[in-house]
Amino acid sequence: MPSVPTWRHSRTLLGAAAAAAMVVIGGLTGHIDRANADDVDCTQVKCVALTFDDGPSPYTDRLLQILRDNNAQATFFLIGNKVAADPAGAKRIADAGMEIGSHTWEHPNMTTIPPEEIAAQFSRATAAIEAATGQRPRLVRTAGGLVNDAVLAEAGRQGLADINWDVIPFDWANDANLPATRELLMSQIRPNSVVLLHDTYSSTVDLVYQFLPVLKANGYHLVTVSQLLGPRAPGSLYGSRENGGPAYDLVDIPADQIPPLPNTPSPPPMPNFPITDIPDQNSGGPNNGG
Repeated sequence: MPSVPTWRHSRTLLGAAAAAAMVVIGGLTGHIDRANADDVDCTQVKCVALTFDDGPSPYTDRLLQILRDNNAQATFFLIGNKVAADPAGAKRIADAGMEIGSHTWEHPNMTTIPPEEIAAQFSRATAAIEAATGQRPRLVRTAGGLVNDAVLAEAGRQGLADINWDVIPFDWANDANLPATRELLMSQIRPNSVVLLHDTYSSTVDLVYQFLPVLKANGYHLVTVSQLLGPRAPGSLYGSRENGGPAYDLVDIPADQIPPLPNTPSPPPMPNFPITDIPDQNSGGPNNGG
């Protein structure tokens, strides 16, 4: 019987060879989903959960390809009436191996709509997402992260845990000013951050394309909210609506290691236009995303 160090070394080599063979075979057969993040323990390694609100949008497919190319996973909080209008777009997010949460049916300020409207905002979004993707969401994010006791209680009754964030880089307000959004990410991200972004802006997709190499160079694993936080109790609330103090955990990479953007210009950013049927209750607009 070999010594323990020798046996472990041999087992490691055999495991690596088997893994390499699986990748080759999987690449040929299409049975390997590159979007799957590493099976990591976020209590032992550095993780960050990128979350994307307000989709599906015309820019979501490009974002999905970027995530797949980087073996990254993320969580998408989808608006129910957008899913109903584009079920195929929602299904592509699910088929890419991403986690899907609800962003309510029509993105109203859930704390000021008539109380009798709260339940339908959750249930209609859940029904649309489940019909489109075959997955019933267990997580919800309200527009602007706005909640109160009544909203959380109804979320709990419908089996939904509310997720806000730890890092808010104001991508919708900065829009195409990528350096401003990037600086907030550089200063705020720390291990186990939940980051609020929007896939309704081509500029945000550009930012993710160029920022993932920074996260990976700093040893971060890109995971879903559920991978990061574990199971959440229905009716519970995670995170806040603000940034914390600067962390400065990230070390930037040389400029020549940042991938250049495509030569063809991206489409103009999509505005977070009002989408609610409830008068005066929309929490979107240029200065209040989420």
